[in-house]
Amino acid sequence: MGADMARETAFQRIQNHYLHQPSLPTTAEWPMVDTIDMHTAGEPLRVILAGFPALPGNDVLSRRRSAREQYDDLRKALMWEPRGHRDMYGAILVPPNDDDADFGAIFIHNEGYSTMCGHAVIALAKLAVEMGWVEPCVDAETPVVIDAPCGRIQAFARTDAHGCVLSTRFLCVPSFVLARDQSVCLPDLGTIRYDIAYGGAFYAYVDAHQLPFSLAPENLEEIIRVGRAIKAAVNQQGPSIEHPAEPDLSFLYGTIFMDMSQLPESTSEPASDNRILSGNVCVFADGELDRSPTGSGVSGRLALHHAQGRLTKNQTLHVKSITGGVFTGKISEALDYCGHAAVIPEISGTAHITGQHRFYIDPADPLKDGFLLG
Repeated sequence: MGADMARETAFQRIQNHYLHQPSLPTTAEWPMVDTIDMHTAGEPLRVILAGFPALPGNDVLSRRRSAREQYDDLRKALMWEPRGHRDMYGAILVPPNDDDADFGAIFIHNEGYSTMCGHAVIALAKLAVEMGWVEPCVDAETPVVIDAPCGRIQAFARTDAHGCVLSTRFLCVPSFVLARDQSVCLPDLGTIRYDIAYGGAFYAYVDAHQLPFSLAPENLEEIIRVGRAIKAAVNQQGPSIEHPAEPDLSFLYGTIFMDMSQLPESTSEPASDNRILSGNVCVFADGELDRSPTGSGVSGRLALHHAQGRLTKNQTLHVKSITGGVFTGKISEALDYCGHAAVIPEISGTAHITGQHRFYIDPADPLKDGFLLG
């Protein structure tokens, strides 16, 4: 009885402590970072709201350079263990490039800094509406304009009668095919054929029928291993990855394996209801496996399938990820972009909030800057 009462008293003390003293008794010298954590189809997003130092620069792309050059230790502290994990993903909110956008976002992960992230855009638009950062539209979608390193993204949040965001769609930057019908040779798999396309980031697109395993969760480790191997081989053996307008965007971000079994061979044989279904698994950065269908990756796929003659403007591509989450994509516009036949993709998906955090960085902690095992 006495022990039970002691435990209850301790519990009551804990409750009272957090009711009346929500902050830890840390010293003023400890850096603090406030975040809201979310996921889109299972892919995490840690939205960094406050505590990241102000980044010098005239636009999001130059601020991305400043983050990489001056504060990469803080990226690692927030993405790596013990605060994160190998597959953590984040977004640092920064000022927009000009007053026509609502805010800017720098995308971070286990290896460094991305140039575009569709799952993050879907989540950020939801957060912007539900947190009141933008004025919600009562009888229409609420526009949210986000400056990403790759350019300006127009997002639109669809809400219910209570102002909760049900889904987000966004118009990506001009997306195009860089190289078609390429091949690399891997020691254990032989010749692998691929294409390179851009949807805010460059990916090597591989028809999954070439693999000796399926895109199922039980093959997770093998998918990551082969995805990394293909990316390394393309970087060594493949064509130069060059963005036509911005050198900072000129790198191969990842490998995307596609289940092409339900895609028509050509637009002369379209899907009966104009809805095309396909699986998609993306391995990016340093062996991260995207839990979502990958918004920038689906954008590049739209450009690729349009160039292949397998997708028209009146068709919708429904892409399912390894978690079963689905993004829908369609071509909003076809245009010329810096000499490339390009499209403006429209991508739709749904995100959810999972938590709110205040992270502390104890200067005396020998692991304060984070670590990764494996």
